[in-house]
Amino acid sequence: MAWTNSDRAQRLPKNWPTIRRRILRRDGHACMAVFSDGRRCGMPATDVDHIERGDDHSDANLRALCGWCHQKKSSSEGGTAAASRAVRQARPTAQHPALED
Repeated sequence: MAWTNSDRAQRLPKNWPTIRRRILRRDGHACMAVFSDGRRCGMPATDVDHIERGDDHSDANLRALCGWCHQKKSSSEGGTAAASRAVRQARPTAQHPALED
């Protein structure tokens, strides 16, 4: 995965490869993403995802995902983050012409 605008790779713990293998094994190498209708994806998992954003690398915050589900989740999170950083410009409130000095 290319993290062109992220320092995510540098923030992973040094033992990330061991953690990653453990999570993939725990989840049976199957994607744990759940669709809106309640079905689980179940495709072969290749990635380990942080359920909640941030640097909590505990097993409870990690799950196995297939590449497609991980990409979809990461894109959604990136779009949400970008929107929250977008500059919001308020138009000046126009005064009614009859109220002008």
